[in-house]
Amino acid sequence: MSSGRVRVHIEASDPVSAMGIGGELRLRPDVLVVDPAEQPGADVIVLVSDDVDGATCTRLRTLQRDGCARVVLVVTRLEDAGLLAAVEAGACGILRRSEACAERIAEAVMTAARGDGSVPPDLLGRLLSQVSRLQRHVLAPRGLSLNGFTEREVDVLRLLSEGWDTSEIASKLAYSERTVKNVIHDITSRLQLRNRAHAVAYAMRAGVI
Repeated sequence: MSSGRVRVHIEASDPVSAMGIGGELRLRPDVLVVDPAEQPGADVIVLVSDDVDGATCTRLRTLQRDGCARVVLVVTRLEDAGLLAAVEAGACGILRRSEACAERIAEAVMTAARGDGSVPPDLLGRLLSQVSRLQRHVLAPRGLSLNGFTEREVDVLRLLSEGWDTSEIASKLAYSERTVKNVIHDITSRLQLRNRAHAVAYAMRAGVI
């Protein structure tokens, strides 16, 4: 943040929407609206879209991958499936455009800047229900959990974090050394991590171990 102000970049295909939201946020003393071409490094990005479609989800994932800014999505049409897709793609705040008054946008931005998330209150229960169904019917039958790791991967990562080497992990879990190496390789390749230490650090930050 710059001088305690949250640096916000607004991204919208419709320039009128971008100007409107930008104008409202510029009235806030705790927000600094920035142009990434002139002032890179926004704390929060407000992404304005009509639908949570494939293009929107791709953009959300790209923004998450390219930097540490958190994304608030302001969307015209929002249904249950779109809500889950937006959360999965990395949106930490979601607002319907019809409800996106200046105060609510600012509140979502400040919440995102603190590292928290927000969704429309009437959709929160439905989101939790969808997450529960996803865990029961899609992930659990495949041995996965919502954190993206299998039970075996979590076991290996936990032992790695405790300083065990490959042969010790294999012995403790009754796996072959090749299996342990394959598990670690799968984790680092899938998540684009540099090495074992990076994998352990990632898992700890994600609350997996």
